Amino acid sequence: MAGLGAAFRRLGAVSGASALGLATYGAHGANFQDPYHKELFEKTNKHHFIHSLALLCVPLCSKPIWAGTLLTSGISFFCGSFYYQTLTGDTMATSVAPVGGSLLILGWLALAL
Repeated sequence: MAGLGAAFRRLGAVSGASALGLATYGAHGANFQDPYHKELFEKTNKHHFIHSLALLCVPLCSKPIWAGTLLTSGISFFCGSFYYQTLTGDTMATSVAPVGGSLLILGWLALAL
């Protein structure tokens, strides 16, 4: 399981790098439709960073497959849906955000195992 935990640690590092890239794009390149979309992007990016850091902790828990899978899926669904909304204006994908948020909560709980 050590190899699997290390894979999630690397995924957390890549996720953190992508969060930084998106933060830079949001601050300097994005053309948001309104202040709401800019604020939502910034909040989404904050969650992306925090949960990327959580992925770095996956090798330290006893159930790395659970914690890593839940956190990765949660980041994808939660952050992905809101990034999509803020950059396109389309709200259709936000219906999966609550699922993503629930997966993130479960991922944190799995870290505690």
